[in-house]
Amino acid sequence: MRARVPLTPATGRPCAVVEAMADFLESRRQFLKTGLAAGALLVSSKATVAQGEASAQRSGSATLPKGSGSADYTLHIKNSPVEIAPKRIISVTTYNGQFPGPLLRFKEGQQVTVDVYNDTDTPEQLHWHGQKVSTDVDGASEEGTPFITAHGMRRLVFTAGPAGFRFYHTHNRAGANLAAGQYSGQVGPVYIEPKQATGGYDREVFLVMKEFDPTFSRGGDMAQDFLYPPTPVKALEETGESAMKASLAKGMPHGYEVGYDSFTINGRMLGHGKPIRVKQGQRVLFHVLNGSATEIRSLALPGHSFQVVAFDGNPVPNPVRVPVLWLGTAERISAMVEMNHPGVWIMGDLDNDDRRHGMGIVVEYAGSKGKAEWLVPPPFKWNYARFAKIGATAPSPDETFEMTFAKDNAAEEGFNRWTINGVAYPMTGERTSASFHVKKGKRYRIRMRNASDDIHPIHLHRHSFELTGFAGKPTAGILKDVVMLGGYQD
Repeated sequence: MRARVPLTPATGRPCAVVEAMADFLESRRQFLKTGLAAGALLVSSKATVAQGEASAQRSGSATLPKGSGSADYTLHIKNSPVEIAPKRIISVTTYNGQFPGPLLRFKEGQQVTVDVYNDTDTPEQLHWHGQKVSTDVDGASEEGTPFITAHGMRRLVFTAGPAGFRFYHTHNRAGANLAAGQYSGQVGPVYIEPKQATGGYDREVFLVMKEFDPTFSRGGDMAQDFLYPPTPVKALEETGESAMKASLAKGMPHGYEVGYDSFTINGRMLGHGKPIRVKQGQRVLFHVLNGSATEIRSLALPGHSFQVVAFDGNPVPNPVRVPVLWLGTAERISAMVEMNHPGVWIMGDLDNDDRRHGMGIVVEYAGSKGKAEWLVPPPFKWNYARFAKIGATAPSPDETFEMTFAKDNAAEEGFNRWTINGVAYPMTGERTSASFHVKKGKRYRIRMRNASDDIHPIHLHRHSFELTGFAGKPTAGILKDVVMLGGYQD
């Protein structure tokens, strides 16, 4: 298996120029701590677990008042065997004993009650990725959410929103434990029904892409050339290359990365799950989630194209057709596919090794039989600007924040340490003072510069942001909560 995105104990990961309205923060409340929480995608130290245990002891298990009523959904965090292929069973932490976790369907603007039972020996956090909810239920301990105690429970009550494709996952950091955090099976889809349904399709299909059986490695060959435009910023490249050369000259090895032995879509390896059965002429809306801890994923369906209609649950201004989807960790894409090419096809990752080891699913037309086929799609570069509002520019911000992301190779017990403006997020489990402050209702531009050679995703909690520029090209109208930025780009 090829090695993957370098691991980091920091929570921040670079993106591009984005703007976010401070419409959910209280006036002057802390914002964008030096880490910029990255959706628990990566790693931390043992201190985080210790702090979680202390927090759990303080908060205790939820006690429901009499007459409180039943929950809309109940989730059990538990260790479970999951059969990803015949006679291939893995043991992972799951929601309700299954992977992916159950699809949760909410209605925009309506109150939701979810009971979460932690049947494990470790305090847990459940993060509602992409929703605008308060910190006491959002599921991020660094922002103040109480832990769900070991063998305890919490009742979570919140108003669902915004509409669209969101998801939920653990927010525990894994450190060197490849059975914990996002390496586990704690990932599940959420769909929030809009107040006014749009329709225009015959059926929906939810796909969760996820790898298992992780192992440490050093170095790797993950594709870095699929983002467009590919032009690096010379100053960033010089800074990053100089830092890496200095590290290697001191005898430091390359930082740890992770490779995987098992690849799944909806918890089954290619050829071992039920096919997606379709009929000619159907319009199928695929909701695709990259539930990986570290991977960037691609997806293609031979002979078909994807009309991208939403990024991270938010409608795109320009829903164009593309032959391939690319998703960074935690990104979601909703795309319409017209079923107009009968046969039995493999919908899968472009990487031959990953696809052959499970990262695919069979699409079978009614009346078609035989072995599923894979055909290589035409060459294609992924460009966020393709989906932007044509000819438009974003309004000027009230203030701009500058952030430069850099990598200290293998600086923390063999793991890469990531910094924002020269400072690494503290992994002591303690909250830190804010690096930036915002006011409610103001518009802020965040200019992010990637001084490393790695493509990175970054996630902004409880907000969506507008992508107003990418690799030097202005854009407008694209709302996301995760975005990838190429190496040495801004």
